[in-house]
Amino acid sequence: MANIYTTQIAKRLLDIAPKIAKTPIGVVPFNLKAKAVQQLLTLILAEQAKDDELAFLCDNWVGICIQDLGLEFEVTYQQQWHVRPLAKPAVTFTANSKELILIAAAKEDPDTLFFQRKLNIEGDTELGLEVKNLLLSIEFEAMPSPVRHGVNQLSLLIVKLQEQAEPQTV
Repeated sequence: MANIYTTQIAKRLLDIAPKIAKTPIGVVPFNLKAKAVQQLLTLILAEQAKDDELAFLCDNWVGICIQDLGLEFEVTYQQQWHVRPLAKPAVTFTANSKELILIAAAKEDPDTLFFQRKLNIEGDTELGLEVKNLLLSIEFEAMPSPVRHGVNQLSLLIVKLQEQAEPQTV
């Protein structure tokens, strides 16, 4: 009986957490969200920028839609990161926050999520593959400590809740 309640609570937490986060994210002005995204990308992809591995993004806008948070924007790299509201990106990645966190923490493979229809990629297929390969080239341990710690803690919580949300068989 306790397992049924644990399963129900875990499912509710997985559903409600993004809804709770969506409201404060929604009231933050876009320019502040854009600045945060720019700084995060600068930190996470510093090595790739230094090694000139981001040239393929020049004049190519990549859309990011985080459905459960209602967050949509697009990015490009031209000597620095540029972020703008979603308009007409060459390729768009769409997923919920938990899937993106699990990808960032290297706990889920983007291809697996794509085939499970939890990650949608639309538009320029070649550019999408280059972006996916760029993201896979990021070594989790090379991320800045605060980012790595935050992503790791969130991913561990998500994995634990997903395990508890699965019905227990006897």
